[in-house]
Amino acid sequence: MIKYKIVDNFLDKEEFDKLKNFMFGRDIVWFYTDTLNYEQDSKSLHTYLEHHFFNLKQPGVVSPFLDRVNPLLEKIKWKSIMRVKGNLYPRTNKIEIHSQHRDYPFSHKGCLFSLNTCDGATVLKDGTKIDSIENRMLFFNPYYLHSSTSTTNSKARINININYF
Repeated sequence: MIKYKIVDNFLDKEEFDKLKNFMFGRDIVWFYTDTLNYEQDSKSLHTYLEHHFFNLKQPGVVSPFLDRVNPLLEKIKWKSIMRVKGNLYPRTNKIEIHSQHRDYPFSHKGCLFSLNTCDGATVLKDGTKIDSIENRMLFFNPYYLHSSTSTTNSKARINININYF
């Protein structure tokens, strides 16, 4: 069984509302990505939008909106951040479970913050389904295989993914 921890109401209401309004607003810039992860079959039509706030693999590339995620970063115990990115999965007609993947090929800490409640989820390798509930933080080791999903009952499923030590 994969170890994980869920913290509901992770941010206080004011901080959460401010972050959600930004992530669902017109100021953030989303970038089209034609593959969800490195494990995706080349014939797959799954796509999504992402916004890299910070990525250690891209030195010097820091989003001008990095300060918007400070309330999240201040509440997790990190020594080094590898990546902070927003994910936007557009609505689909049926739930699409995306390819299982590892965020990085080594053990590390990670968390996934949900910005809206919808029928989308994160599915762990053992089949555990973690529902997308707004203001919910999922802590787990993203080295272990896991999958994202789309949503059918919201215009989009939006979350923030943080990889760290």
